[in-house]
Amino acid sequence: MERLCRPWDAAEDVYGNALVIGFMVVQCLDGVFTYLGIAMFGTSIEANPLISSAVAMAGPGAGLAAAKLLAASCGIVLHLLRVHGLVAALTLFYLAVAIFPWAGLFLTTP
Repeated sequence: MERLCRPWDAAEDVYGNALVIGFMVVQCLDGVFTYLGIAMFGTSIEANPLISSAVAMAGPGAGLAAAKLLAASCGIVLHLLRVHGLVAALTLFYLAVAIFPWAGLFLTTP
């Protein structure tokens, strides 16, 4: 428990703070891009079955908001537990499988 009580201005925590902010930005971008993709191409464009189910049950706005809030909450918990390596890996994962594919699709669609 002593580890969670350290001050948040240590050098490794500045790194962790930057990582969690990056993670949050990527989550927001993913939510916006997914919403735009569903609006432009329909719900069949979403490849993630969990997101597709949430959108089918609650609609695009509420389904995506719930999914992104859950992901952001998990990222914050990992940050508070100082598991910054996993936060970094998840950020890169989302960039590779969500942000870049959506951006590529939007850039190539006339």
